[in-house]
Amino acid sequence: MVTTQIYIGLFLSSFLSATILPGNSEIALTGLIILNNYSVFLLVLIASVGNVLGSLLNWFLGCKLEKFKNKKWFPASKLQLEKVSHWYHKYGKWTLLLSWVPFIGDPITIVAGIFRMPIMPFILIVSCAKTIRYIFIAFITLNFI
Repeated sequence: MVTTQIYIGLFLSSFLSATILPGNSEIALTGLIILNNYSVFLLVLIASVGNVLGSLLNWFLGCKLEKFKNKKWFPASKLQLEKVSHWYHKYGKWTLLLSWVPFIGDPITIVAGIFRMPIMPFILIVSCAKTIRYIFIAFITLNFI
């Protein structure tokens, strides 16, 4: 029962960390690996799935948010949207390889939704980027901490 709660907590931490809400799933993952009571493979898998699903929520929000771009309360100006559009069209879907980076990763996944990036390439690129990040964290934790 406690093990299940630990995994659910890691999932929720990872999910929330991928949204625009503040979070730090890397610390949760590192702490659980250090405890040495849980499967590292399962920890990395759960953190990755949670984080990818959080990014998928961002993509969905981006898809829905775009229709409000002409409203006064919209969080970006027309000029900002034009700059982001130019940047996104220049670098395209590969910007999602940075989806794991704090502060810029979450907005990138929202922008992908705003510009209607197809969902399958989105999931594949984001999954690779985020899973590699968690594998790297696990490697560093196991070998250097």
